Amino acid sequence: MPRSAKIVVAGGVGVGKTTLVGTLSEVPPPTTEAAMTTAGVGIDDVSKVSTKTTTTVAMDFGRLTIDENLILYLFGTPGQDRFGSMWDDLVVGALGAVVLVDLRRIEDCFPAIDVFESRDVPFIIAINRFDPVVAPNIAEERDALDLPAERPVVESDARYRESVKTVMLSLLDVLVLEFRRRHQRASAGSRSLV
Repeated sequence: MPRSAKIVVAGGVGVGKTTLVGTLSEVPPPTTEAAMTTAGVGIDDVSKVSTKTTTTVAMDFGRLTIDENLILYLFGTPGQDRFGSMWDDLVVGALGAVVLVDLRRIEDCFPAIDVFESRDVPFIIAINRFDPVVAPNIAEERDALDLPAERPVVESDARYRESVKTVMLSLLDVLVLEFRRRHQRASAGSRSLV
């Protein structure tokens, strides 16, 4: 019987979370997309995503079978601050996370980074390529995000499966390393008790 793991995809409004989950999912993902209304006026800053007409009001969900031993369940968070309480529930039990970044609005990803760091959830940064012509400077983006050198920063286009597969492979590499580190710490701790 395969094991399953929960992966959270987070980031700001309109960064591509719904698209990424839908692109990766092997089943049609149920979403909670709703038309944007005047209820968010003065609350949600959508000035930088003016063409956006719908928004996630609860979560996105998808499934990705890695192999016969592992199935990933993907949960996309809502991007608006007013739905932030959903994040607490979505992060519970998460094995890892992807923070999706739009370089035109880099500050929108800081709340997601804070959530995963404070809850000790391993995560990677995925820069969503909204401009296919201009390649991001990963070193500059790492500095702007104040990330340690060991935190993976990858680029992708959430619309294309091959591109977002590299995001998941990068996250899986991080999770394997984290599992090994935790196992080594646990082993070292049990040896010191002897």
